[in-house]
Amino acid sequence: MKNESKISKVLSILLSVVLVVSSFYLLYQVIRLNVLPSKFLFPLTIGVVVLDAIFILLLIYFSKNVVSKIVCIALTLFICVASCMGGYYISKTQNVLSSITNVAKHAKNTVSVVVKESSSIKNKSQLNGVSVGSLRLNEQGSKKALKELSSEGIVLNQTEYDSMTTLLEAFYNGEVDSIIINESSRSQILDMEAYSNFDSNTRVVYQTSYKVKNNDSATSVSDITSKPFNVLISGSDTRGGFDENGRSDVIMIATVNPKTHTILLTSVPRDFYVTTACDAGDGCMQGALDKITHTGIHGTNTTKRTVEQLLGIEINYTFKVGFDTVTELVDVLGGVDVYVEPGYAVHTSYLNVNEGINHLNAEQALAYARERYSYTEGDRQRTKNQQQVLMGIVKEATKPSVITNYAAIMDTMANTFSTTMSNEEITDLIKYQLNNNPTWKMEQYMVDGTGDTLMCAELGDAASVMVPDQSTVKMAKDKINAVLAGKSSEDVK
Repeated sequence: MKNESKISKVLSILLSVVLVVSSFYLLYQVIRLNVLPSKFLFPLTIGVVVLDAIFILLLIYFSKNVVSKIVCIALTLFICVASCMGGYYISKTQNVLSSITNVAKHAKNTVSVVVKESSSIKNKSQLNGVSVGSLRLNEQGSKKALKELSSEGIVLNQTEYDSMTTLLEAFYNGEVDSIIINESSRSQILDMEAYSNFDSNTRVVYQTSYKVKNNDSATSVSDITSKPFNVLISGSDTRGGFDENGRSDVIMIATVNPKTHTILLTSVPRDFYVTTACDAGDGCMQGALDKITHTGIHGTNTTKRTVEQLLGIEINYTFKVGFDTVTELVDVLGGVDVYVEPGYAVHTSYLNVNEGINHLNAEQALAYARERYSYTEGDRQRTKNQQQVLMGIVKEATKPSVITNYAAIMDTMANTFSTTMSNEEITDLIKYQLNNNPTWKMEQYMVDGTGDTLMCAELGDAASVMVPDQSTVKMAKDKINAVLAGKSSEDVK
């Protein structure tokens, strides 16, 4: 009996040590995350210490009979497991915040040598002596691919073209046996009706990449919990990875006023015809006319500078969303719900949505976010669809049930989002929300224009665009400034 009592006491002491370690691991991760206001952190700390003390006393001194001992051990083990899991989840959250706020100094551009699917050329060794077409605009990428192949004794006969249209025509007419494309241009090609099957009737036989400097940086406000600020939300359509530049398919300016608890979302259609602006080193054609979506090819900073010039505002932060990686998040969340208004049902070979609530999987959500040809409003409706998908993700991600798959969701988010907002600024906002629990007023506006077919600099050819209605551009600027000044955008008519 004495031996049994001794073993029981040793076990109780060991379990008490595990309890203290797991509890303080949880507290450490909470403090490290730095999102809890003092009014919550202090009671939590006291609560953990008191709870640990109670169970230690019960384990060592007051649980004498077998039943009480078992119950006490079971409850202690439960607290230990819960504390470890809580600490692990908080640690995951911290890692995600560090990841999304650690904006890469360079962005990757992927370059491919493409042949027809019917071509006898199956690999790079068969490219020697073959004719290849390239875009003058993509000179850096073409030089990189040709230089690497040349170092392996593979020399191609290069012909340069001034536009994507003439390059593709030469390729399909047999003037050249292969072409060099920047993978960021692939979406542009697929958007051209004549080449919508480009993916299926071509194949890549050689691929390389090069890095360009990322000039995107924040113009921080002094106190993000009291000073109003603008955030550019840019949804990239890159298909080669989140670190790769791609067209800005979603462009929204979130104007946030923490004092009035107002958020204004101003949307700019991807086909908006604008004058491109960028910083030295971005590689854009400064002052050229183009669709605003094409600015993303030169990085988020080019999109930001162009939006600033368009609306006459200062953008403080950027928030980049990789739309292809968003689908991974949709998968992890188990799908998202979108509401299709009457008359907006779509039934095609790649998208099937009915009027009312539709639960979309990852593939369907991406198709819904990209669809425009089925709507008379075209790009306007696509912008609304993209907003719905993003809001659907937010709704699913904030449900209590996400706890069951929290780690996977956090891992996916790290590869989906990137922001120039600092880790400290994000945690300050979370702390502000928890401390004050404000109810935010959401307001929306979209600039508008008229459809036309005009020359686009990045394509070197004419394409469908939306010519800005300057009255809506002025209205957007006035609404943004109203929210920044502490007023409601709805007061601006």
